[in-house]
Amino acid sequence: MTDEEDRTNDADSGLSYEQARAELASVVERLEAGGASLEESLALWERGERLAEICQSWLEGARARIDAARRARETSA
Repeated sequence: MTDEEDRTNDADSGLSYEQARAELASVVERLEAGGASLEESLALWERGERLAEICQSWLEGARARIDAARRARETSA
């Protein structure tokens, strides 16, 4: 991993789900609009993949919390 990737990952770790989702939507719009060079398109695609991973991580965490709350409710009932 490069120093730039380390810095990007550090910055990304503080993104909320909503921030990552909004940026991902922007990336998709830019890709769909076309007109970017191949290099720019690849960079956008990579950024979109990273943002999708962040969103997925947030969703998995939310699912785990919901499942834990359900189990707790079931055991206390």
